[in-house]
Amino acid sequence: MRITAVSYERLDIDLSVPYTIAYETISKTANFILKLETDGKWLGFGCAAPDLVVTGENPKDVEHAITTIIAPYLVGKDPFSYAFVLMELKQLLGKRSSALAMVDMALYDLISKKAEVPLYKFLGGYRNSIATSITIGILPVEETLRHAREYVQQGFTILKIKGGDNLQDDIDKMTKIHEKFPQIALRFDGNQGYSVKDSVAFVKATKDIGIEIFEQPTKQEVEERLGQVTDQVHIPVMADESLKTLTDAFRLAQNERVDMVNIKLQKVGGIMVGTHIDSVAKAARLEAMVGCIDECGLGIAAGLHFALSRQNVKYADLDGHLELVSDPYKDIFRLEKGVLYPTDRPGLGVMDF
Repeated sequence: MRITAVSYERLDIDLSVPYTIAYETISKTANFILKLETDGKWLGFGCAAPDLVVTGENPKDVEHAITTIIAPYLVGKDPFSYAFVLMELKQLLGKRSSALAMVDMALYDLISKKAEVPLYKFLGGYRNSIATSITIGILPVEETLRHAREYVQQGFTILKIKGGDNLQDDIDKMTKIHEKFPQIALRFDGNQGYSVKDSVAFVKATKDIGIEIFEQPTKQEVEERLGQVTDQVHIPVMADESLKTLTDAFRLAQNERVDMVNIKLQKVGGIMVGTHIDSVAKAARLEAMVGCIDECGLGIAAGLHFALSRQNVKYADLDGHLELVSDPYKDIFRLEKGVLYPTDRPGLGVMDF
C-alpha cells in the first residue's frame, strides 16, 4: 500500500458556549482535516487543532506545513513504515506538534483500516469504553452551579472545574458543587494560576470534598514549584502544560515532580509519542489521563482509541468537541451518560467520504 494523494480541509468552528481559563477566553477554533488516499481502497484521516499556547502553532503554520512539507513528503510513502515516516516528519516539522499529530492519526487510521479492525484494537484493545469528565471554565459561582446541574442531568458523573484566577472563588465553587452534587467526582485544573502557597491552601480548604485530580496548579516555566506542591498535598497532582515531549515525561518522572500526567495527542505529536510517554509514566508509577483541546470529533476519536488501548490510562478528559457548533465527525463514537464508546468500524470510524 502506498499513499497516492494528500489533501486537506480547514474547519473554522464557533463554540456554542465560549469559556474562560486562567489566561484567555476562547470562542472559536480552527481544525485541519488531512486526507490520505492510497493505491488501494483505503483512505486515512487525521486532525490538527493548532493552539499557539498549547501546541506552539497558529492555523497559518499548519496550513503552510501541509502544503510545503507534509503533502510533498507523504506521496509515495508506505503507511506501514509509520515509525520511520513520523521520525523524518518530526525533523522537518520541528515543534509543530498538532501538524505531526494529524499525520500520525491519518497513518494509524490507514493501517488499522487495512487490518479491518477499530484502531483501539489494533493498538492493543485493553478496554472498550471509558468515562470522561466534562469541563466548566472560569465562571461566577452561580453560573458554575448552573452548568454543573445541566451536565449532571445529562448523565455526566465527573466534572472538571477550571480555576487559578481567584483562590477564594475556586474554593467556594468546589465546596458548593460538592454540597449540591456529593455523588459527582470532581477534578480541578489550576491552569498555572497558583503559587505554591495558594496551591497548598486550596487543597487544605477542600480536603473534605475528595477532589480526585489537581491539575497543573503552577507555572510550567518553574517546574520545581510543581514538585513542591506534590510534596505538600495529599491528592494527586497532574502535569499538563509541563508535559509536551517524551523528554518532559522522563524529567518529571525522574525528579518526582508529579503523581500523574495528562497526555494530549495534539500537544505531544500523536499516538506513537503518546504511547512512549505512557510507557515512561507507567515505569515511574505515574497514572495517565488522555486529555484534549478544542478538537472536532476526529481528534477526540483518536484520543479515545489511544485511551482504550493503554492499561495505564486510567482517566479521560475528552470533551473538546461538545461545544462545537458544527462538527462533521460527531458520529464516529458515541457518548452515553458520560461514557465514551467507539464504533465497530475500522480505524477511527470515519466512513470513506
